Amino acid sequence: MLRLHPYEYHMPAALDEALSLLSAHGDDAMPIAGGTDLVPNMKHGLFTPGHLVALSRVREMRGITSSPAEIRIGAAETLTSVATHPEVLAAVPSLARAAELVSGPQLRRVGTIGGNVCLDTRCAYYNQTKFWRKALGYCLKKDGDVCHVVKGGTRCVAAHSADTPPVLSVLDAVLEVASPDGSRDVPIRSFFTSDGIWNRSIGRSELLVAIRIPRPPDGTRIAFQKLRPRQAIDFPLANLAVRVGRDDDGRVSDFRLVISGMGSYPRRVGRVEDAAVGNRLGPSVIEAVAEQAFRQCHPLANITIDPEWRRAMVPVLVRRALNEIAAA
Repeated sequence: MLRLHPYEYHMPAALDEALSLLSAHGDDAMPIAGGTDLVPNMKHGLFTPGHLVALSRVREMRGITSSPAEIRIGAAETLTSVATHPEVLAAVPSLARAAELVSGPQLRRVGTIGGNVCLDTRCAYYNQTKFWRKALGYCLKKDGDVCHVVKGGTRCVAAHSADTPPVLSVLDAVLEVASPDGSRDVPIRSFFTSDGIWNRSIGRSELLVAIRIPRPPDGTRIAFQKLRPRQAIDFPLANLAVRVGRDDDGRVSDFRLVISGMGSYPRRVGRVEDAAVGNRLGPSVIEAVAEQAFRQCHPLANITIDPEWRRAMVPVLVRRALNEIAAA
């Protein structure tokens, strides 16, 4: 049986108190919101903090509010709350859809959108018991100095496995990040890095407080697709979000495609807009975009499923997303 190590549990009621606790205990402290990913990782010995700082009662991190310009979602709001909130469903239904497809209903009721954005990267050689990892000699991400995915690799390539960030990326979301020294806004396109060990540009004593989403212009459509072995519980083998804006003549004026699960961060696929912008979203354009996405996406063997099959599924997901938009 996997057991948790001893730790002290703190329950601050205000943001300043939470930040003070994280700062005071340094590397021996970690924040916990829903804990749906952190607690299993602690049982596997991937994290062994002496102090957990709970965020569920931090009032500054709760609530979903809206204005004519944007929607603001507190980072401690549950995924179920995001998936069912009337304002989210009306303004950015693709985000509600992505939240709805995370894991299963029990975990969505406690897991938070902030936790999903800050989800630790995953790898077939990392998300294992300590006994399993020790037998292999550990890995670059935890306790070892060898990457088992890229032989001789000096940089961790564990996979980004969260569902909401691709949608938030095409929505140009802005993240409110707080530290003991103050707060700052981080565009989500600048939030992730290519380092699988720590793929977020956020310090360990900082907290994601809220997510601000500009309302998309009229006529903008966004679709989300997720690939996984089962239709519940499983982490994505790949996922993607597509944003399409069209002019009064029905031609594409804005096109963005963000794919995740391929590497350590959500990646905007380049050059696909060349096939779409200025054209109507018909079968030939959809096929050209799908083929370009296939050429640019090269999954690594960081997930147990065959990477070539995952790559072959990329154009399938692109076609599904664009056909959904075209039919809207």
